[in-house]
Amino acid sequence: MLRWTMMVLLITTAAAQAATYDFLPAPQIDLNRVYRLDKATGEVGACQFGLKDGAPVGVTLCYPPGDGGGPQVPGEYALVATRHEREASVFRVNQRTGEMSICYVLKGAVVCTPPAK
Repeated sequence: MLRWTMMVLLITTAAAQAATYDFLPAPQIDLNRVYRLDKATGEVGACQFGLKDGAPVGVTLCYPPGDGGGPQVPGEYALVATRHEREASVFRVNQRTGEMSICYVLKGAVVCTPPAK
């Protein structure tokens, strides 16, 4: 019985760890940026395609968390995009508290406004 319980615990833990991140493209229709969210900590980053002079293929440009984009109080975070076709930012929402922040790329990092409701 103990062996069975340990196997179930390991499988459940692995499944929970597999769903750590959420991804969402920016709503702006001419921007190839995708935001990444750590669903437990609320940390936000982003990546997009870029061209490199003289290279036959492009590069992945990633932006680390900046002011307000780092880990927040523990919660259940999600990303929400507006339907505005020219909007480059996304909303980070804490599904436990209802607080929201707006996150966007500024000077090479993902910055987020202070949480509010």
